[in-house]
Amino acid sequence: MLNLEITNSFKKDLKTCRRRNLDIQKLDYVFQKLLQEEDVSLFKDHALIGNWINHRELHIQSDWLLIYIKTSESIIAVRTGSHADLFETQHH
Repeated sequence: MLNLEITNSFKKDLKTCRRRNLDIQKLDYVFQKLLQEEDVSLFKDHALIGNWINHRELHIQSDWLLIYIKTSESIIAVRTGSHADLFETQHH
């Protein structure tokens, strides 16, 4: 079984998800699958490119994503949230 590591960005994102009343049990279920190295293709798991090279993404729900890194020993939870939260550049 792999270890779970969580970034500070992920912790902040998780608070946002809770405020949005998202079902955190769905996220827990995905983590359980990842940590046990089970198939997560059902969640549209795929590698990312560009600024996110070496990261993977999957869909917990249609517009609720998890970005993570998988190493030989760990799953590193990097970010979670909507497409807009994670990928749209904010203009000031």
